[in-house]
Amino acid sequence: MKRSAVILLLLTVLSHVSFSQKTSEQGEVYKSDNLIITQISADSYMHTSFKQTNDFGNVPCNGLIVINNNEAIVFDTPTNDKTADELIGWINDSLRCKINAVIPTHFHDDCLGGLRAFTEKNIPSYSSYRTIKLAEENKSAVPGNGFTDSLILSVGNEFIVAKFLGEGHTKDNIVGYYPPEKVLFGGCLLKEIDASKGYLGDANVKEWSATVKKVKNEFPEVKVVVPGHGEFGDSSLLDYTIQLFRNN
Repeated sequence: MKRSAVILLLLTVLSHVSFSQKTSEQGEVYKSDNLIITQISADSYMHTSFKQTNDFGNVPCNGLIVINNNEAIVFDTPTNDKTADELIGWINDSLRCKINAVIPTHFHDDCLGGLRAFTEKNIPSYSSYRTIKLAEENKSAVPGNGFTDSLILSVGNEFIVAKFLGEGHTKDNIVGYYPPEKVLFGGCLLKEIDASKGYLGDANVKEWSATVKKVKNEFPEVKVVVPGHGEFGDSSLLDYTIQLFRNN
């Protein structure tokens, strides 16, 4: 066999191996009537529960799980305690991980509607002080620990970052970042491609685009982006959201 043919065959095999590794780290790994869990990278998973609304129907609501060395951190709870119990059980039993913390990214119940289930299992909860104040005002479940603008928590041998970079969907929305895999959880601050502006009842639409620009500057190496609703993607979700709310 000629050298050029050997090289071509080798490149083809390597390409196939790379593709197989990539696809094996992405895809649905659990599904019930109330909960879907999708692996998005080696150690990161998107959890999706559902909320029935008057204006938008039965809305899928995303959160993020990151794991390392048999420990896990969860961003946003499922929308109710029953589904949160289901998620906790899956993390404990299927991933064999202890949950170090849950972090609601803003005060709406698609972020903390299942918080009591975590609290009852003595799982610490963290949010910005802005979220705690708004949760108290709305008589929602209230996170147990607060921070002002940023938070770093360990998960196994790694760490996550939670950060407030400005108002947008709400005045308290934060984002979460897992540096080892460059995974960003934007929550409802970020929109999936081709999404509408969605619910704006608590929004600051004038600042929204500028806030997402700050997120993009803060995490320039991001590879995977998870929005609060809809499909995960890459940094194009940041650009789409910036454009969607530009000139408001």
